[in-house]
Amino acid sequence: MPEHGPLRHGAIVLAAGRSQRLGSSKQLIEIDGETLVHRAVRLTLETSPADCVVVTRVDAADVAYAIGDLPCRIVECAGSARGLSTSLNAGLQALDPTCAAALIVLVDQPAVTAAHLCALRDAWLRTPSRPSASAYAGTVGVPAMLPRTWFAQLSRFASDHGARDLLRSRRDEVQAIEAARLAHDIDTPDDLANLDSRALQDPVRQV
Repeated sequence: MPEHGPLRHGAIVLAAGRSQRLGSSKQLIEIDGETLVHRAVRLTLETSPADCVVVTRVDAADVAYAIGDLPCRIVECAGSARGLSTSLNAGLQALDPTCAAALIVLVDQPAVTAAHLCALRDAWLRTPSRPSASAYAGTVGVPAMLPRTWFAQLSRFASDHGARDLLRSRRDEVQAIEAARLAHDIDTPDDLANLDSRALQDPVRQV
């Protein structure tokens, strides 16, 4: 990591899930004519990352095609079936080493906004030694901006334990940005049926 110059962050969009509870690929669900994976990557790019990595399964050519017009890098994760942490670690390992932090974004939180992601970035820039994370459902989680000093600890998590669990275990260090509607993700057919694209805007407030 360079010792001089402006801090640069990278971004990791986790898009390797198999959507077993939903029964179809959530990455390719469309909201107002745009797939969730395209939307997640597009909004992430509005934070101006120095590098943007999208982690997919090895058999997800359709997901890669859906974001083919966006300036990002595809990282295929052969072990994605072992859990979210495996995909996250694949993204961390692939990220440009000059990035001082990683913005972690999921594809199944349709209420996320560019304003919220930029607020996470800006909070981290003000205090680069501390992560910034989304606050919803009474706790903190992703999307989150994690400093590189946290990467080694993340790599020790297994299965579906990862950024969220680490953020909660070190909650006193986290700069929390409220985004209540991020609690509503898409995991089941009922979640999808209840999705209202008109209600996806969420005010940004630091807590």
